[in-house]
Amino acid sequence: MDTLRSTDPALLSLAQDFRESLRLSVYLARRLDSEGELSAVQVSTLKMLFDGGVRVGEIARNLGVRVPSATEQIIKLEKAGLVGREQDPDDSRAVQVAITEAGRTAVEEANRKRNAAVASILENLDDGERAALVAALPVIAKINSAG
Repeated sequence: MDTLRSTDPALLSLAQDFRESLRLSVYLARRLDSEGELSAVQVSTLKMLFDGGVRVGEIARNLGVRVPSATEQIIKLEKAGLVGREQDPDDSRAVQVAITEAGRTAVEEANRKRNAAVASILENLDDGERAALVAALPVIAKINSAG
């Protein structure tokens, strides 16, 4: 994807505003982390494993980090009993990381707490603002799937 294509000033301004909004959303998500036992990165890592084992390299790519950083996260999750390693069924020389039942439970609890915290923030929106947010979610999902 050629990221330097657009010269449309309105589109570039929208991109800047959207990026700033994302940055602030990351800060909000990090504040929610301080209230839970699992960080956003740990929850994301665990969610990647819900459909089956995943190799460390793929976890690193999905997180946008290098393999040693992903390995560090996996070691922490493994020590907590939230993931385990198993042989890759497609390559006997490789291993995959798999979520444990405790890991699934931890993600469900983290999601419940975070959803409640965000819901309390959304209570401050009026009906029109909530409707605008609902309408924006498919657009945000499309943007997220493009990357």
